Amino acid sequence: TTGEASHTQQLSCPHTHIHPSNSQTIAIFSSLSLSFPPQQRKYFNHTTMTSHLLENSAQKEYNMTRKLGPFQRDFSPYDNNGGTTLAIPGDNWALVAADTRLSQGYSIHTRYSPKLYQLTEKCVIATAGCQTDTATLWKLLKARLTHYEHQHGKPMSTPAIAQMLSNILYSRRFFPYYTFNMLAGLNDEGVGEVYGYDAIGSYQLIHAGAMGSGQSLIQPLLDSQRSFKNQKYIPNKDISLDYARSLVRDGFQSAGERDIYTGDSVDIFIITKDGVQLETMQLKKD
Repeated sequence: TTGEASHTQQLSCPHTHIHPSNSQTIAIFSSLSLSFPPQQRKYFNHTTMTSHLLENSAQKEYNMTRKLGPFQRDFSPYDNNGGTTLAIPGDNWALVAADTRLSQGYSIHTRYSPKLYQLTEKCVIATAGCQTDTATLWKLLKARLTHYEHQHGKPMSTPAIAQMLSNILYSRRFFPYYTFNMLAGLNDEGVGEVYGYDAIGSYQLIHAGAMGSGQSLIQPLLDSQRSFKNQKYIPNKDISLDYARSLVRDGFQSAGERDIYTGDSVDIFIITKDGVQLETMQLKKD
């Protein structure tokens, strides 16, 4: 009848968000629900009907699995939030730079998330990779450095920080920090140094380096114009600070045009015997 038809239509209402394809099942539940008192019909309709349809849905998924074969549901605790870092040492200075964009997939979470962290008056760390692991690593480093200064009455030297960072990363080798670090600073003689790391703590002194999503775009520029690799006529390797600034500008402007995870602005830390100076350079916002 018309009443039964309307009641049947009500059972497939949006309360369950399931659209049953078996009309006989709907008709059976409709006739059964009419035999209950009015105050119980709503409970019967929504609860029993939903339970039955969910069972059918689970059975369909099981059948689909048997038909298509096993499939994997995976989860990863890591995420690459993009960004690019760069570091260049000099005779009595060290320069380290990084963009400020924080991304996830095709989304920009914020346009200012620093990837540089000043550890001492003569040392700065640059970190690309997973932002949460970056924050955890920086917090641990700062705690270790504060403890050292309280015990010895002086800040830790840059080579000692480099070794400590390697030990921390290696201690987490079975569940690594998803970070790619460079450490820039002045050694005990006042000479600029840059250390490059992998995720589990292997490190070495480098002439110039880049890390992060734009590494493949900037590193060739540094190899050619700073390290002078594969060149027959090698100029004086003692470059000036202004020349290093121009490499930073050219490198990041080029990477920002081609890498969607690099952009917005660039923080530049210049480390000298007088301390650490911060400069900022703007990049494209798109």
